[in-house]
Amino acid sequence: MTPTQLRAFAAVVRLGSVKHAAAELEVSEAAVSLHVSQLRKELGDQLFTRTASGLAFTPGGLRLASRAAEMLSLQERTIIEVGQAARGRRLLRIGASSLFAEHAAPGLIGLFAGRAADLDVELSVHDPRTFGTLLSSRAVDVAIGPHIGNVDDSLVRRPFLNYQVIVVSSPDHPLAKADVTARQLRDQTWLLGPSAAVDIGVIPAVLRRINVPESRQQIFQSHAAALEEVMRGNGVAPTVSFAVSRDLANGRLVRLAGPSLRFDGSWATLTLDERGTPTTADELVRFVTTPRATQAMLRGPGVNISRFRPSIHVTLWS
Repeated sequence: MTPTQLRAFAAVVRLGSVKHAAAELEVSEAAVSLHVSQLRKELGDQLFTRTASGLAFTPGGLRLASRAAEMLSLQERTIIEVGQAARGRRLLRIGASSLFAEHAAPGLIGLFAGRAADLDVELSVHDPRTFGTLLSSRAVDVAIGPHIGNVDDSLVRRPFLNYQVIVVSSPDHPLAKADVTARQLRDQTWLLGPSAAVDIGVIPAVLRRINVPESRQQIFQSHAAALEEVMRGNGVAPTVSFAVSRDLANGRLVRLAGPSLRFDGSWATLTLDERGTPTTADELVRFVTTPRATQAMLRGPGVNISRFRPSIHVTLWS
């Protein structure tokens, strides 16, 4: 039983198709079928059969599917840990939602990475719906973002920070000086960051609650870019309140007033439920609940913007 065979079988299980598994692994369908055939011969189990509605897995096939994911994850983790030991460094890979990555991650990571000279932190931005897959495949060590509903028993979710989302405009916008209604808001141009492009999180919830038509939504590469357009008087935007506190204080932005124009959100860490020696991910999970971490997330580290472009880059902090 080889890692290549297990990887092929795990892909078939996850995607429900030999064809799709071959496409994901960038090999031929014959190669995937060969790996599955070798597993069947070695284990003495058919593993699965094809039916009109898809693949039907035997009890042994389901057991192998679970073990294959565990074995591949252990292999990946071992490779990473051996490489880190050889370099004398540790690497923490964080997967985050775009809203957290842009507004809170710089302060958190800057402070956390600065506590240890041997630590590198890699941040990448993902759709929160993929967090479970990223963690189980060891693509990331910890995921941070909004509540994603019921999580698998193999994952542990720990909320750590509540925040408010408000709607802002430029000072000279027609809606800036009076209470606004949902109908008035629906008629505005909404300038949005990448968090509006997914279904999970407080920003999509705001758009659904106000029932903003898609024709009125413009999505930018970053939330900062959307706010720059708001300051030019080109529309309104939902934004995390602490991220615009200075712009509100100096009058560059105005918070719109009206019924139900304050929305509550929260962020949480998501990790694999593993017992044993504490990992760097465990250190971060504990650290995010401390007052110092909260202040860093709310105020930022003051690092140069060239070090942080989560919309298009994987960022490495050391």
